[in-house]
Amino acid sequence: MPELRPATLGDLDALVALEHAAFATDRAERRAIRHAIRSATMDVLVALIDGDMLVGAAVLERRKVSRIARLASIAVAPNRGGLGLGGKLLDAAEETARGHGCERLRLEVRADNGAGIRLYERRGYTRFAVRPDYYEDGMEAWRYERRL
Repeated sequence: MPELRPATLGDLDALVALEHAAFATDRAERRAIRHAIRSATMDVLVALIDGDMLVGAAVLERRKVSRIARLASIAVAPNRGGLGLGGKLLDAAEETARGHGCERLRLEVRADNGAGIRLYERRGYTRFAVRPDYYEDGMEAWRYERRL
């Protein structure tokens, strides 16, 4: 069972490594990850196994004037797929958003990310828009939302 907790600056190297392992394009830069960890309107959640091995992360964005949070990213180490980490990170992101008074969670997912799409649809997310040419490589994004 993974331990889930907020990220600290001590996790920065492992988060950068996870970003490079999990994503071929559209990777967050080190400075963006550092900013997210320090931000008052963002939450970076990490999944750890064996006490200190970082195997997943989720990034949640909020605006002070909105009741809608945005799941900016979920990343799971490629060698840890199929263990339910994505679902656990999604649960933690939803709980965190609710804790900040948010009523809805929105996200974008690559149209070719079948595992992600299945996860979100199983969890009650509804697709409400398509954004063509959203990702660096030209892939479209499907936008989903769920009431929390």
